Amino acid sequence: MIPLKPIRYIPIPILLLTLCSVAFGQQGGGQTARELVLTVGKSLLVNSAANIERVAVGFGDIAEARAVGTREVLIDGKAAGETSLIIWQEGGNKLFFDVTVRPNTTAARTKIDNLKRQIAEQLPGQNINVLAENDAVFLSGNVKDLTSAERAITMASTVGKVVNLLYVDVPDSNTQILLKVQFASIDRNNTTELGLNLLSLGGTNTIGRATTGQFAPPVVTMPPGQGPQVTLSDALNFFLFRPDLNLGATIKALQTRGLFEILAEPNVLATNGKQASFLAGGEFPYPILQGGGGGLGAVTIAFREFGVRINFLPLITPRGTIVLDVAPEVSALDFTAGLSFQGFIVPGLTTRRVQTEIELQSGQSFAIGGLLDRRLQDTMERVPLLSNVPLLGKLFQSKSMTRTNNELLVIVTPEIVRPIPQGQPLPHLTMPQPLGGSDETMPRTPPISVTGPPPPPPNGSMPVEKLVESLRIQNSMKLQEGKDVSSWPGAQSLPFPPAAPAAPATPATPPAPPKQ
Repeated sequence: MIPLKPIRYIPIPILLLTLCSVAFGQQGGGQTARELVLTVGKSLLVNSAANIERVAVGFGDIAEARAVGTREVLIDGKAAGETSLIIWQEGGNKLFFDVTVRPNTTAARTKIDNLKRQIAEQLPGQNINVLAENDAVFLSGNVKDLTSAERAITMASTVGKVVNLLYVDVPDSNTQILLKVQFASIDRNNTTELGLNLLSLGGTNTIGRATTGQFAPPVVTMPPGQGPQVTLSDALNFFLFRPDLNLGATIKALQTRGLFEILAEPNVLATNGKQASFLAGGEFPYPILQGGGGGLGAVTIAFREFGVRINFLPLITPRGTIVLDVAPEVSALDFTAGLSFQGFIVPGLTTRRVQTEIELQSGQSFAIGGLLDRRLQDTMERVPLLSNVPLLGKLFQSKSMTRTNNELLVIVTPEIVRPIPQGQPLPHLTMPQPLGGSDETMPRTPPISVTGPPPPPPNGSMPVEKLVESLRIQNSMKLQEGKDVSSWPGAQSLPFPPAAPAAPATPATPPAPPKQ
């Protein structure tokens, strides 16, 4: 008995594929497919040695074939891709072709060439490379600032999706602006007071008095069992009394002159586009009455600042000028205009304030505020009828005349400045006994002509993303009390590496030793 071998079952899809391959090989006569390459929108002509009976294309969306003669076939490229072409000849022979249709890059090259030309015209002298791949445009190279990078990206976005690989030159340090403000204020006042008051005891001890009431007259009283008593309310009055005539008089003759001057020159330094403020003065407390809730009737204490104050915001324009939004102010405590509330003495404030916006060149000056205030107040009081008596009528008149003259001038001068170089002597205040030497330089930042140009950046260029990130971190930095700067968000990712320590500069004029 002969043992039977196990029967292997072949899956139907594999069996059909095998049979089709064998049949195809028999029909093709073992010929290999030839390769045809053409471009979208272009045509290719295929010649046959024998007459052509039939033509077929595997995927008609990629290529289209049609017979243009008994032995010629024209193939048109329609879309990028690959397909097959079969040509049947008389006698049963077949020709097989692998057709590859490539994308037409003529329009893309034209757009890229136009893009390169536009970038070269709009951004001259900058190294910007443009590479197109499918629907993406790659930008690489170096630009001088973020504006150039944004313009290049905007132009490239008209061609396709932009891949930004640009590097940008490290920008210079921010410009520093020094604002010098001069407050000059003079208050002059001149007061003249002249008046007369008459009093008499009379023959029957009857008190009599003649006064205009403008200046406080003396008060005469007659206590029981005592003689007359006179009380003076103003010690500067002249008092005369004749017992034999029972007649007395007080004369008010006083002239007052006052002079009050203010001269303040605050200097404030700020970065271009950043606000700065300065205050030289103090704070005074004042009560606030709480209303509503559980704190009804409670009094809390708040504080208000006073003194010499300056708030300003500088901005350098493309014209090279400096636009200033400036608000200088000088205020002082005025107890004559204050009030007393539940035992609290709240002083008033005399304030001189200017707020305006101006534009000027570096080093130029503007008088942004001026005041000339002259006032005359003349007051005369008289006793009816008696004041009209010739000559003697002057004794029944009183006069007070007050003259005030107020002059105020505010001048601002912005200057573009640089830091004092390392090793240069620092400015000092003028002291009776110099602490650090005999240097008596005014306390101000020297101009660029003294400090020199800024040092070059540590790196020549950096990626655009790094610069944008550093600017974002810089704009979000705010002073936080009681916290370390290293704990701020993003502080560890600043793109600038620490600069190498510079060699110490030699001072131009070494400071003199202190006097003994």
